[in-house]
Amino acid sequence: QGQLVESGGGLVQPGGSLRLSCAVRGITFSLYDMAWYRQDPGKQREMVAFIGRGDTTNYADSVKGRFTISRDNAKSTVYLQMNSLKPEDTAVYYCNAVLRTLVYWGQGTQVTVSS
Repeated sequence: QGQLVESGGGLVQPGGSLRLSCAVRGITFSLYDMAWYRQDPGKQREMVAFIGRGDTTNYADSVKGRFTISRDNAKSTVYLQMNSLKPEDTAVYYCNAVLRTLVYWGQGTQVTVSS
């Protein structure tokens, strides 16, 4: 059974940076496509960034040029570097792993961008 544990969230001022990490256990990490999603209360969960097992990446238009997703297969960890943060980036950020019909989610980490 896969287990995904996010860390690195917190409170940051507009224009600041945060780096989220998602440590993965119990599955063969290198076989999975990984993604970061976020959800604000009352809104749908949206995909922020994706990295395939072949390192192909894709980003939501709202974060292009500011966020960078990366993965370290040796450490079974996926990262999200977030720069130039805006108040509208405030949300709970979730890590996601997919391999065909197998889907795992983390518990989420809160990111709050406020002065």
